[in-house]
Amino acid sequence: MNELLKGKPVADAIVEALKNDTTVLESKDIIPCLALIRVGEKSDDIAYERGIVKRCDDIGIKTKKVELAENITQEAFLSALKEVNEDSLVHGILIFRPLPKQLDEKVIEVSIAPGKDVDCLHPENTAKLLTGDESGFVPCTPMAVMEIFKHYQIPLEGKNAVVLGRSMVVGKPAALLLLQENATVTVAHSRTKELEKITAGADILIAAIGRSEFVREAHIKEGAVVADVGINVDEEGNMTGDVHQDEAKSKAGAFTPVPGGVGSVTTAVLAKQVIKACKMQHK
Repeated sequence: MNELLKGKPVADAIVEALKNDTTVLESKDIIPCLALIRVGEKSDDIAYERGIVKRCDDIGIKTKKVELAENITQEAFLSALKEVNEDSLVHGILIFRPLPKQLDEKVIEVSIAPGKDVDCLHPENTAKLLTGDESGFVPCTPMAVMEIFKHYQIPLEGKNAVVLGRSMVVGKPAALLLLQENATVTVAHSRTKELEKITAGADILIAAIGRSEFVREAHIKEGAVVADVGINVDEEGNMTGDVHQDEAKSKAGAFTPVPGGVGSVTTAVLAKQVIKACKMQHK
């Protein structure tokens, strides 16, 4: 088996289910709404925002853009955040990161309303993830990986899983989600000794180290399932993952492509979290 775990079929399935949800909500005069808080004009943020708006429009979720100046003060940012926190017509909030250096992300993380925090910034949602409380919100990217595993019926229980990367955005949440599925999990990173030996023992390998094509054939166990979370740009301007795609083909039993893999599912997961937040707020 050398299966390509494409993201589009996964995203399409999620979207179709969400369209049913928005139809039911609309019948009750409820329109789910996501506020997008973007500071500055970074091309990556604008491209991501465009993808989110298109996805939400397709599902029936309203979007509210909050565009702030690159040099915005902490006080002004918190004021803008407070406004959407208190807006009863807004059900989810996404803040584009990283933020400019003059803004204190730690303060912002505790200032977002936990019930609208659809990408798991607030410590309350982090704690719920840690304890397996499903009323919280999980970071969208690692949740997208789990949706791919679920869609393609990848067995996780009892498997040896290695997460390569330890960020709060992907690595650590991915490890917790795998534990909830009864996998045996190792978290590795760039300073892990004998890294190839550890990753080559993994039945499930999630690569989220942020280095272009870092994972080579020697890192991969024969027949392993490899999820590539990396989004990098090489010297020629091509998008690459954290896994060398050609070498993954020769060794992995199944793997996600870049582009067209995990990233294409992330906006669908974000929309799913907005619907969840909307339902919870309207009980």
